Amino acid sequence: MRDIIILQCTECKERNYTNTRNKKKQTGRLETRKYCPRCRTHRLHRETK
Repeated sequence: MRDIIILQCTECKERNYTNTRNKKKQTGRLETRKYCPRCRTHRLHRETK
């Protein structure tokens, strides 16, 4: 049931992190503030397709 997703920085569009989520319980896209090594700051990361 858990699928692997990729988190992408909203500023520089670099794909930095992977995570898992349950698609039946969480229907929307995952958004978290994580450290972006390219921007060198904490930025909002969104789930990509």
